[in-house]
Amino acid sequence: MSTVRESVEVGVPLHTAYNQWTQFTEFPRFMEGVDQVTQVDERHNHWATSIAGVHREFDTEIVDQLPDERIAWRTTSGEVQQQGLVTFEPLDERHTRVNLALVFQPSGMAEKAADLTGTLDRRVKGDLRRFKDFIERRGEAEGAWRGRISPG
Repeated sequence: MSTVRESVEVGVPLHTAYNQWTQFTEFPRFMEGVDQVTQVDERHNHWATSIAGVHREFDTEIVDQLPDERIAWRTTSGEVQQQGLVTFEPLDERHTRVNLALVFQPSGMAEKAADLTGTLDRRVKGDLRRFKDFIERRGEAEGAWRGRISPG
């Protein structure tokens, strides 16, 4: 298993950053390699990705979601094994720190090589930078889901 941890400060209020992050179907707009995210229900999403010429599809389940604080998920099926946590910290009334931790099991030669060379770390850092640009340009979230999903 490998772990990637990255953070970015965004120039929007906490609730704006959190609300936009809950719009999973919009992830392809700022996440490189994410072709499509289909929200199945409040807890489940289906992902289609293309990274380094390798197409993967997998399903995720949100296992913990607390508005304006955190969203945690894990894969439930497919070729990808991962779990992650994104947290949101208010820095002041107009700035938020977004922290992302991703634990994954690289599969296949290309993914193992990308992990060893730091390519995946750079990709996550780039995704967070693109999220920052995306939300700061908009200045407001495209939607919001503010429900609570409790662990267990």
